[in-house]
Amino acid sequence: MLRDSITQQTIRLNRFLSQYGGCSRRKADQLIQQGRVVINGKKGILGQKVMPNDRVFLDSILIKSKPKTNTYLALNKPKGIVCTTDTEKEKNNIIDFLNYPKRIFPIGRLDKNSQGLILLTDDGLVVNKILRTQHQIEKEYIVRVNRPINSSFIQKMSSGVPILNTTTQKCRLEQLSNMEFRIILKQGLNRQIRRMCQFLEYRVTSLQRVRIHHILLDMPLGKFRKLSPADMQPFF
Repeated sequence: MLRDSITQQTIRLNRFLSQYGGCSRRKADQLIQQGRVVINGKKGILGQKVMPNDRVFLDSILIKSKPKTNTYLALNKPKGIVCTTDTEKEKNNIIDFLNYPKRIFPIGRLDKNSQGLILLTDDGLVVNKILRTQHQIEKEYIVRVNRPINSSFIQKMSSGVPILNTTTQKCRLEQLSNMEFRIILKQGLNRQIRRMCQFLEYRVTSLQRVRIHHILLDMPLGKFRKLSPADMQPFF
């Protein structure tokens, strides 16, 4: 198993409510502040830890802890879909697009004008693992630009480009055609590839992510597949 069950560890009250009470952690904090959560006969408090044998009630209803089965999805995101959970402000959000019957959220981002592989989950721990740059997780993209590229472009892109008040890390590039290349990054700067190309006076016309670490893009555009715990184990 990816981690111990609730019977083997203590967790914060808001996380317990999120996992077993069907609400977000923010909502859980509100419920606690409203005095609607009781632990062993006493009102719960913010930041409180839940012990394995504690009895937690929400509005007088016992919340029974069961080992949680996390959800992991790989989606081939179409162009035009925004990687946000804000379903009120963004009508083309990834949550409504998937319409998955469980509360999930994207791991990282793939900008609106790009398509390809993105992972989604309800597991906050794996999100932190993947997003921490020190873990050096490779992300592979196929990119097409608006004019022919040459060896100078490949050399400059792979050596590092100054964007966003920093210089990008060295990366691997392979020219695929006159105006198309493959790039493998271990960074996740905002719109990194587009900004790198722009610095060299190129414009990206299409961008597709085809791999995250060992997870490959192997489903049709707009479709997703479930990932098993074994698929996710290399991230832990």
